[in-house]
Amino acid sequence: MMQPTAKIDSREKIISDAYSEKIDTHKDEVIQAVTSIISDLDSGSLRVATKSNGQWGTHSFIKQAILMYFRLQKNKFISAGDLQFFDKVPLKIWNGTEGVRVVPPAMVRFGAHVAKGAILMPSYVNIGAYVGEGTMVDTWATVGSCAQVGASVHLSGGVGIGGVLEPVQASPVIIEDHVFIGSRCVVVEGVVVEEGAVLGAGVVLTASTKILDVTGSEVVSYQGRVPKNAVVIPGTIPKKFPAGEFGVPCALIIGARTAQTDKKTSLTQALRDYSLAT
Repeated sequence: MMQPTAKIDSREKIISDAYSEKIDTHKDEVIQAVTSIISDLDSGSLRVATKSNGQWGTHSFIKQAILMYFRLQKNKFISAGDLQFFDKVPLKIWNGTEGVRVVPPAMVRFGAHVAKGAILMPSYVNIGAYVGEGTMVDTWATVGSCAQVGASVHLSGGVGIGGVLEPVQASPVIIEDHVFIGSRCVVVEGVVVEEGAVLGAGVVLTASTKILDVTGSEVVSYQGRVPKNAVVIPGTIPKKFPAGEFGVPCALIIGARTAQTDKKTSLTQALRDYSLAT
């Protein structure tokens, strides 16, 4: 995926040189660059992936910084209320000014950003991730390392948004604004779900999953990307194996979000438009 056009970060060369062992990781300038990058990720002033000219690009040096942060940190006891952990990365500390509702035992690692108006039910957000304004992360949903989740998104119960740190050039999962992801969906391996899309319960998307638009007279196939405003449900397609022909998972685009199903409408209503709500 093409790199975005972005302001040059003076820390990039320091991080890249240290990661490739051209300079000592434990030098003061490297430690300062790493810790400042993690702090900027935490505040939301820096993001692992950004969009430019309609394309998402990954900033590899930021992922390198996260990996070096793990090397530099030492395991220690971390307290969160009555709970104790033994880990290298501290948990985000909330002071009430962030405008985020955090329902226990929701946990966010330091180095992940959760924007104003977001609601975290008991869930988990990993380092490097970004969660946009007004987004709901519902019960037992997980947002993996470096995943980018936009504004006004709903991640329903048990949703798994995959993370990726290595290889450093690999693209993270991108969930754009106003997306609704149904219960127990899984989105991994750098899949991009574009603005306004709706995933029905149980949809699984990997980099190799066939995403088939069946709304027209001929099938249109996508891979690694769910188009804007698409309404998607689980499906199967036949595939021949030595032992016979079997159905393998795919995803079916069965319609598009309409003006009647606006961006604040529930998944149930969006599916009801296509006579699929239960």
